Amino acid sequence: MKAYLGIDVGSVSTNIVVLTDDTKVLLNLYLRTKGRPLETIKKGLKEAVEKLDPDIEIAAVGTTGSGRYLAGVIIGADVIKNEITAHAVAASLLVPGVKTILEIGGQDSKIITLSNGIVTDFAMNTVCAAGTGSFLDQQASRLNISIADFGNLALESKTQVRIAGRCTVFAESDMIHKQQMGHSLADIINGLCDALVRNYLNNVGKGKEILSPVLFQGGVAANAGIKAAFEQHLGLAVIIPKYFNVMGAVGVAQLAKEEVARTGKTTFKGFAVSDLAYRTSSFECEHCPNACEVVEIHEEDQVIGRWGNRCPRWDL
Repeated sequence: MKAYLGIDVGSVSTNIVVLTDDTKVLLNLYLRTKGRPLETIKKGLKEAVEKLDPDIEIAAVGTTGSGRYLAGVIIGADVIKNEITAHAVAASLLVPGVKTILEIGGQDSKIITLSNGIVTDFAMNTVCAAGTGSFLDQQASRLNISIADFGNLALESKTQVRIAGRCTVFAESDMIHKQQMGHSLADIINGLCDALVRNYLNNVGKGKEILSPVLFQGGVAANAGIKAAFEQHLGLAVIIPKYFNVMGAVGVAQLAKEEVARTGKTTFKGFAVSDLAYRTSSFECEHCPNACEVVEIHEEDQVIGRWGNRCPRWDL
């Protein structure tokens, strides 16, 4: 049976999905990147091949996320796409007719608006960590509660406590202040969820027309408190798709399938790449005043990819 592999390499998580011809998810893996994308990609590929039926043939592969080029040259990707495209494709695939996508990941957040399955507008926030998964992880750890319980605890709140949410530093300081004033943990967490949603809508969502159906995806979609706050502020039902935390991988797997249907062949190197030795190196080009930092990826002793250059001099 033919299947299609999607890999989403982000700063916090690396996600791997295998789709069937009829767009069913055969396999989905959510792995913590932990600052080691190379090792995590190899680990994910080994885990995938162990879980997949040996009769399954990977007919195409695509990569997305901040580490998409790295993953793409290692695996032999048929398509390398940005996160906006991958998330939009996945959302349209799993929830046909979706008009707005709210996406909050480990380090960034984005909003995408669609019309008839076509992206009409989007915005990203990659500068501030307020409201992202890494900030919520940090606060859960500071409060000594499991991140899995964080959102549900917010739903137990009886009183709305206002928390400053425009900045992670101010939010944390305000939370500590509210704790010292004697507010309950549930009320403080509920206030934080509300503050982070306000921040998202006032910055990432500013000027955007948010229409139903609305999808909430990314790792933070697991937080019931954030979902409830979105529904309260928007006055709309918010849908969390089944594979909310691996949607980028789902989308790029579908894009790879479409690419190979057009070209008739795949460049996938096979799962054996997980056993090869890889390393990265960089150098500064001195041929012009741009002084580009060129990054190289080595497979064994061979350079298989370069990026960072602004001219074709170092293209492979």
